[in-house]
Amino acid sequence: MTSAPASATDIWLPFAAEEVDGLPEGLNYRFWDGGREYPADPSDCAFYVVPYMKGPEVAVRPLEAMRSVQVVQTLSAGIDHVEPGLGLLPAGVRLCNAKGVHEASTAELALALVLASLRGFPGFVHGQDKEEWRSGFYPALADKSVLVVGYGSIGAAIEDRLAPFECARVVRVARSARATARGPVHAIDELPVLLPEADIVILSTPLNPSTQGLVGPAFLAAMRDGALLVNVARGAVVDTEALLSELESGRLRAALDVTDPEPLPAGHPLWHAPHTLITPHVGGSTSAFLPRAKRLLAGQLTRFAAGEPVDNLVLTTG
Repeated sequence: MTSAPASATDIWLPFAAEEVDGLPEGLNYRFWDGGREYPADPSDCAFYVVPYMKGPEVAVRPLEAMRSVQVVQTLSAGIDHVEPGLGLLPAGVRLCNAKGVHEASTAELALALVLASLRGFPGFVHGQDKEEWRSGFYPALADKSVLVVGYGSIGAAIEDRLAPFECARVVRVARSARATARGPVHAIDELPVLLPEADIVILSTPLNPSTQGLVGPAFLAAMRDGALLVNVARGAVVDTEALLSELESGRLRAALDVTDPEPLPAGHPLWHAPHTLITPHVGGSTSAFLPRAKRLLAGQLTRFAAGEPVDNLVLTTG
């Protein structure tokens, strides 16, 4: 692999280049964060960093015109927002994700959602608004069985944060079975056996054709009565109507950082479903994002300029 040819050395960044320490010299840095006007001719772009959290319409918009692009770099762990445009790209374009950027923040939120839901924090907030002292007896995370569905780098970071809380066990599930230092990872086809044993199910799987609608009627029916479903993955991993049915019956509880549809529109019944805590897709949106994202970009562009392989390669267009 060689570095970008002289005819295509534009690098599209969603940050001003002077704000990113360690960028290599000799490349033309262009700032574009999803605005209507492009900073330069897209056909001269060699390395495209997708604007963060601007949705698929923005992410995909310039791709068809990027005839010289060699690398498309997302700032998210998932790539589902750029997948609709991959067919517009020439062959040989490398798509990279932001592995290493969001693990800490997303794992923090997963743990916060678990603790807030178990300990009744939504009710306490409502009680404070009404000046009501809502004491009571609430579940603890200690002694609970936790099932992590999607045991990649984020799933592992979630387990890191669960470790001090004296859970009865943490069970790991990924697309295929494997061994880790912490214990076995089960294949996703083992879920029917594993779900009935879990008090808490945390979703941290990517969204792809095999996981879209994964949490449907059969998955939810297999969960034990009173279990908590936590979604820090993507909204479309869960069948919203099936989840609503279980929540409204009172059989299950949920804590959701992502929903389908998203943003959740006013008047949607999920807003007021019983035993449901909703946060507005803020798993990665913390003070930890920028420094990690900038370090990732500096490293990737240094490798790119030197003609070295880039990290976090997800796929190459064919």
